[in-house]
Amino acid sequence: MVDSVNTLDPCENATVDPSFNGTNVHFIFGIPRGYNGTDGADGGDGAPGEFSQVQLDDAIVGTSSNTNGVTTLGIGADAEYNPIQIQELINKVDELINALRR
Repeated sequence: MVDSVNTLDPCENATVDPSFNGTNVHFIFGIPRGYNGTDGADGGDGAPGEFSQVQLDDAIVGTSSNTNGVTTLGIGADAEYNPIQIQELINKVDELINALRR
């Protein structure tokens, strides 16, 4: 989850501040703006970041993708179901499955 992206001065190095709250990985990025009038030539590779890909993978293994956007059906436990409600249930299960995929 990207919490924010900040614009830095052209001479500053790009930054990323990752954190893990036990459920979601959060990122704050700092991106330097370009110099006006430069040719935009590619620079060399930078130093590796503070977290390796292995560390990031280990931190998020077993967690689901963010499922907060999946709304509930809101149908009472004693309600009688009709075909439209069954289709809504199928759609919600599909939505949940898709949200949990990486």
